[in-house]
Amino acid sequence: MGKSLKKIETQVKDKDLIELRRMEIVKAAVDLFVQKGFHKTTVREIARKFGMSVGTLYEYIRTKEDILYLVCDYIHTSFGQRVRPALEITPDSVKTLNGAIDTYYRMIDEMQDYLVFLYQETKSLSHDARKYIFKAEEEMTEIFEEIINRGIEDGSFKIDKAEAGLFAHNIMVLGQMWAFRRWALQKHYTLDTYIEAQSTRLLSELTS
Repeated sequence: MGKSLKKIETQVKDKDLIELRRMEIVKAAVDLFVQKGFHKTTVREIARKFGMSVGTLYEYIRTKEDILYLVCDYIHTSFGQRVRPALEITPDSVKTLNGAIDTYYRMIDEMQDYLVFLYQETKSLSHDARKYIFKAEEEMTEIFEEIINRGIEDGSFKIDKAEAGLFAHNIMVLGQMWAFRRWALQKHYTLDTYIEAQSTRLLSELTS
């Protein structure tokens, strides 16, 4: 959430305290947003769940939109922090991609309500805030694109390099489908069997 510190004004000067309090605000707000929606949740309710006064809350943010922005930033940052280490797992590109897909899809399962909320409410952000969130999404896609390009270079993957970006987007969308279509998919798949099925299909396309 470090990038957010530069984008949201605050009356507090201690950057470590800002980071701590904003993380606490996110945790207090996110469940309320998921349960009630962004527009129906009040700042007073967030402050009450956080255990501070509305006045103190406004020392760390300017508007309710700032809290939504912090929540969106937290979600994207969490995904990136968990998946990026997959780049260092092994020099074997197939195993690296398998590990990154597994990590990403399991995170989607853990945060599926938050992910659905994110896509429903991103429209409520300002133009500049949306640009930042979309950039974070692009950075997540680039992690998969980097692994794929590495595999093309070492001969593990057979697709044309021009297709690496599109294939990375496909990986992202197939993972997100677990959140958006879970009501149908969970009738036929467990998380483990879904990951196995999609990974097998994706790697078959890359290596054949």
